[in-house]
Amino acid sequence: MMQAMRVALFATCLVDALFPDAGKATVQLLERLGQTVEFPLEQTCCGQMHANSGYFEPKLVRRYVDTFGEYDAIVVPSGSCAGAIRHQHAMIAKNAHDDPLSARAQATADKTFELSQFLIDVLHTDDVGAYFPHRVTYHPTCHSVRMLNVGDRPLRLLGNVRGIELVDLPQQDECCGFGGTFSIKNPDVSAAMLADKMEAVMQTGAEVLCAGDRSCLMHIGGGLERIRAGVKTLHLAEILASTEEAPA
Repeated sequence: MMQAMRVALFATCLVDALFPDAGKATVQLLERLGQTVEFPLEQTCCGQMHANSGYFEPKLVRRYVDTFGEYDAIVVPSGSCAGAIRHQHAMIAKNAHDDPLSARAQATADKTFELSQFLIDVLHTDDVGAYFPHRVTYHPTCHSVRMLNVGDRPLRLLGNVRGIELVDLPQQDECCGFGGTFSIKNPDVSAAMLADKMEAVMQTGAEVLCAGDRSCLMHIGGGLERIRAGVKTLHLAEILASTEEAPA
């Protein structure tokens, strides 16, 4: 039996402010798998939005390290934010000529996991006992694929969900066009990319679009809702937390 760990949830700004069900589902899922999950109230933004716009904020790195450094594992329901923590935090501290903070940031980043990575690489399971009898397609988000190399982990987890009909998304490796500040700085290009992604989703005939980042789901879901496509968006955690007794 795995030794008990101190596990913390880093909810992310978007989940905390707009989509709390993704955070709640992450906790429900991990608790069902025998983990005790803590939610440190001191947590705040990871700083990705700032860094991607050229504003390095070592204060946010320090806040993350001070808040989560004592835990054995930090679970993040976002490939985007997990990618920022793992690939930017130590660099931001080093850029500020704070080598001690950079070392602490790297150590904390090394135990920070995107949800599917934590389930498969740390808990060593790809079957979480979920039940979701719906036609689902999965969008692999850019940061999860290109920064974190999550590979097929989310699809392995979804493939073991009882009752699910999992269908491939055409051109699945293409960006949805959100990209955080990209969609603000390049709205016309973002809208064109979104249109392509929406068309691909509708080709699948799926009832539900799933992804591991609520930011991408917000972007795609907003577009689908505007054209009344009838496709629901759910975070990976919400499907994996679904059971016959407590459906999503």
